[in-house]
Amino acid sequence: MDLYEYQAKELFAAHDVPTQSGEVVTVAADALAAAQRIGKTVVVKAQVKVGGRGKAGGVKLAETPEEAAEKAEAILGLDIKGHTVGKVLITEASDIEEEYYVSFLLDRANRCFLAMASVEGGVEIEEVAVNNPTALAKVLIDPLNGVDKAKAEEIVATANFPADVADQVADVLVTLWDTFVGEDATLVEVNPLVKDPSGKILALDGKVTLDENAMFRHPDQAALVDNAETDALELKATELGLNYVKLDGEVGIIGNGAGLVMSTLDVVAYAGEEFGGVKPANFLDIGGGASAEVMANGLDVILGDPDVKAVFVNVFGGITSCDAVANGIVQAIELLTSQGVAVTKPLVCRLDGNNADEGRRILDEAEHDIIELVDTMDDAARRVAELANA
Repeated sequence: MDLYEYQAKELFAAHDVPTQSGEVVTVAADALAAAQRIGKTVVVKAQVKVGGRGKAGGVKLAETPEEAAEKAEAILGLDIKGHTVGKVLITEASDIEEEYYVSFLLDRANRCFLAMASVEGGVEIEEVAVNNPTALAKVLIDPLNGVDKAKAEEIVATANFPADVADQVADVLVTLWDTFVGEDATLVEVNPLVKDPSGKILALDGKVTLDENAMFRHPDQAALVDNAETDALELKATELGLNYVKLDGEVGIIGNGAGLVMSTLDVVAYAGEEFGGVKPANFLDIGGGASAEVMANGLDVILGDPDVKAVFVNVFGGITSCDAVANGIVQAIELLTSQGVAVTKPLVCRLDGNNADEGRRILDEAEHDIIELVDTMDDAARRVAELANA
């Protein structure tokens, strides 16, 4: 789960990382009041879970409360890389003498944690990595030993931080590591970590990604969940316990097993090239032991997607028997029809494996005009792409 900047800073403060407080507002009038309370020049910062806010016009300086309201009005509703700004952070402007970068992240490839640090902060770290790779220090962290003051000093030395801030930066790294481990994060990042004219080090911005699999250990993190940017269908699927991801396409996909579903996405995308570039509309894995109810819930979600023109149900019966899948399809259609929903989108079904013959018999006897059985995966993909295009 990615956090907004203001949420990341709240976690930083809880773990003694030196940072700024501020006020989050959703309307321009509240920005004026917040700036009045701060009583100094402020920065109005878009709160979106994506980088590049400054370049997109999402970070603006305001010298007066009235100007803060004006800047907030301009930023609220702004589209930044596909994210609509719904809230802004009003925080005191800081004088900056130097900008740095520090982070901890989970390095899956090397099965350990990784510290990254650079004296070239304030820009997207990807630019530093490409344009001046030697300026980005990378230090592997042993999960058993973690980051104490000595390890933090090693990171600081590797990144060539100036001597006058080295001790402060090392202290920040220790508290940042405490945040990383204490909150079960997979990423904590500060960019920029700044030195002000008095020589004080401050986390001026923050990015945190939490491991949702560990949220059972952190009941307080439930308050950090923000569904405002979550796709409504993904939210509904989550509530139903479905493994669903919305994509930008026209063919709804249901399969059992992540590998089969991923293969189905590829086959549909390939077949869709013949029919005007038709693409998959979602990823939906009903799992290896899914019941008819799960199948019905999945179909309910997919048929509720206005972008979907046709649906491909691709099941290889193993733990999930094909007759259970077939019953789920019939039940879903009956359920939606009883709710007054016109089920008119074509369903192309490919059933193979455990009880495949029984599953096909159930669908045949249901006599739904929208259901079409196809024997092979490739032929089914081509047929559903054709129907979606039509």
